[in-house]
Amino acid sequence: MVGVWIANITPLYEENTYQKFYSSVPEFRKQKADRLHSVQKKAQSVGAWALLEKLIDGYAFKELPAFNLSHSGDYVLCAMDMKGKKNTAIGCDIQQMQKIDLKVAERFFCEREYQYIQSQKTLTEQYDCFYRYWVLKESYVKATKKGLSQGTKSFEIQLTSPPQLLHRPQQSKQFYYREFSIGGLPYKIAVCSDQNEICTTIKTELMDCFQNENP
Repeated sequence: MVGVWIANITPLYEENTYQKFYSSVPEFRKQKADRLHSVQKKAQSVGAWALLEKLIDGYAFKELPAFNLSHSGDYVLCAMDMKGKKNTAIGCDIQQMQKIDLKVAERFFCEREYQYIQSQKTLTEQYDCFYRYWVLKESYVKATKKGLSQGTKSFEIQLTSPPQLLHRPQQSKQFYYREFSIGGLPYKIAVCSDQNEICTTIKTELMDCFQNENP
């Protein structure tokens, strides 16, 4: 089973709170955060790893299980194999919805995907479709560990419930999707895995884990 957790990082925008959690993450994560310039991006980097560590402690895993991290805006996301398996393919993505030139979809999405976005009646619906495709594609390339080098037009997604891959690059694995939303917040969230057991609801018990708490 793949579980998905979300946390609000706004408490990490305060320097003292940020430093408490910064001191708890591994050196390589500190170095990554140090290379970032904005308060928000630093909080995203540290917060995502701190969320993972809370989950590892909570499930008492002796070894790091398969996982993937994502962040956008005020939130960090972690998808993890809840049984502690190390070889599960997992990709997750969260994106804050903002105004965007939808011509980007023509460049990066398949023709039928772009046409489906264009067929929506309102601009709001078009944005909604665009960001659904965006997080679904991003979570897939993260799950395959091939990144964007495989090309976002090399696989096509159908926005069913759950979404499906209509065709994909030649490979042995079958991949599965799950989408999530959080209380009307303007974010799109998707998880992709080679395991068909993906939780149906996002776990919010750690949503406020950085609020008034020592690491």
